[in-house]
Amino acid sequence: MIPIENGVQPRSRRGLQPVTGAAYPDWDSVYRDNVTWVYRLMYRKVGNQPDAEDLTAEVFMTALRPMRISATIPEVRAYLHTTARTVLAAYWRDRMGRQITSIDEDVPESSEPEQVVGDAPETVRRLLQRLPDNYRRILELRFLQAASVREAASHMGVSVANAKVLQHRALRMAAQNSGEAAR
Repeated sequence: MIPIENGVQPRSRRGLQPVTGAAYPDWDSVYRDNVTWVYRLMYRKVGNQPDAEDLTAEVFMTALRPMRISATIPEVRAYLHTTARTVLAAYWRDRMGRQITSIDEDVPESSEPEQVVGDAPETVRRLLQRLPDNYRRILELRFLQAASVREAASHMGVSVANAKVLQHRALRMAAQNSGEAAR
């Protein structure tokens, strides 16, 4: 729980601050003022909390060294946005064999997951049916039942390393199948 000092919530709990030509006083201020929107952006793009948290941390670690603390607030936000796009592209390239770099300019204010709309559940069902049993099972455990890699491996009776390989291959095959289905 973040303490309230002098009756005022810290900056990170109040959302983004007005954009001015001023610079942040320190790295902690950069992080506190921007972590919420970066996390929300990553969560919207990957759809799960652990990966969104990892990607958010990666954005800040990647931006830390090259970013100047003397940069203005708008410059910092633009740099973090660009860094987020690069980190996200690497994530999807590693996971799915696809590079997805489009990030919408607007970031929703709600941290609640977006509701599934349209035929997404049917599409997922069809994609899963086209996969071999062990690939389908690992994806069901990891993404539909929110099991950790270790839990999925234990449930399937395989090593953690094997579960990671199965997940990687299953995601690649699902991506290829979804590309073929779109044609």
